[in-house]
This record gives sequence, C-alpha cells and structure tokens, in this order.
Amino acid sequence: MSEERVLVVDDERDITALVAYHLAKAGYRVTTASTGPAALEAVRAEPFDLVVLDLMLPGRSGYDVLEELREHEETRGVGVILLTARREEVDRIRGLSAGADDYLTKPFSPDELVLRVGAVLRRLHAPAATGGGSLLKLGAVTIDRAAHTVTVNGTPVDLTRIEYRLLLLLAERRGRVQSRPQLLESVWEAQADIQTRTVDMHVQRLRSKLGDAGDLIETVRGFGYRFKGIEKGGKSR
Repeated sequence: MSEERVLVVDDERDITALVAYHLAKAGYRVTTASTGPAALEAVRAEPFDLVVLDLMLPGRSGYDVLEELREHEETRGVGVILLTARREEVDRIRGLSAGADDYLTKPFSPDELVLRVGAVLRRLHAPAATGGGSLLKLGAVTIDRAAHTVTVNGTPVDLTRIEYRLLLLLAERRGRVQSRPQLLESVWEAQADIQTRTVDMHVQRLRSKLGDAGDLIETVRGFGYRFKGIEKGGKSR
C-alpha cells in the first residue's frame, strides 16, 4: 500500500466516490471533503501529498482553497489537480496561474485522472537535477535545486511551483531555444488542449518577479524562449 495521501474535494457525492475508488484501487490513501472550508480543515489537520480539487464548492471556491494552500509554507508544496466542469480557457489559465499542477475537465476518464495523479507526484518527488551540484548560478540569478529556491543578487524570489520549474528548465538549457510546445510538455506535461499562451503569461510573470534579471529570458519571435548563455565572468551573451 502506498503511503502517498490524496485528498479528494468535490460536492458531488457520485464524483467523489468514483475518484476515491479509483485512487484507492491504485494504492493511494484517500480522504474526501465536500466543501471548501472542510478541505482547508483537512489539510491543516494532516499532511497530504496531493489534492484533487473541484472549483465550484460550497463555502469557499476551489480557487480560494488553492490560493490558501499556496499562501502557507506548510501547504505550499502540496500537489493540486483541478477537476471541474469549467472548460473555458480563462478558467484553465486562472487555475494554472494560481499554482495548480494540472487541470482536468468533466466528464473525465478515471484512468486518465489516476495517471495524472501519478505524473504530478513523480514530479514533486523527483530528486534535484544533477550536474554542477545543487547550486546553479547564472549572472544575478542563483537556483538552489536541492531547496527549490531562487535568489537574485542574494534576495529570495517567491515563485510558484510552475514558475520555478519553468525557470529551472530554461536555465539548465541555457543558450538553447525552447519552443512553447516543448515548454508545455516539459514543465506542465500538458495535454494538447492547453494553449501555448499559457507559457507566455507565465514567462511574463516570471520576468516581473526576477526584476532586471528577467532580461536573461529572451523571446525568440515566432518560436519560444531562451535563457541567455552566461560567460565565465558572469556576463550574459
């Protein structure tokens, strides 16, 4: 039996039972909740590895729950998959921007959901990237791959999990252009229905948080993005 704990939050009993059954069958330890406040109470009471979260919940919306999880250090690292009937791109972008790891719309395949849960948990539990030790220093930017932290000129930068993964991938592949589909596949493990403009929005937010160091991320028109190569003296090229 897996020790990984999953919280399923949905106010539709049939959906909750279906998801809980398939996740338990796959070996996860499953707890359920039917309201936003109950979900927050559950994650405060015990640690979870991942939350499968509906958006339209009584009490507090799934967006509220997600934002609350990401605001607090003790729950910031919990994986979140949004499972919702909302199919509009604006809802998908809002959820991913708030820090969701994945987004699945109803009706859905239980087998696909189980696969996505496994994929998110593998990403969260993956060891730090190898090569060059834990610290990756590029100009003013320092990425600690063991601690999953970023500083600019020694000042900590608060990034969401998606923003961190995006920065790390670009930095590790510095000097090489990465297309938007490549970034979606590597950072989000996205399905084809997620729009590439999601990448543009996250890059914009990432540059803003990095301040002047955001200029290290170049836009390659008509293709994607590239982290500037850094010379030994610390200068970009």
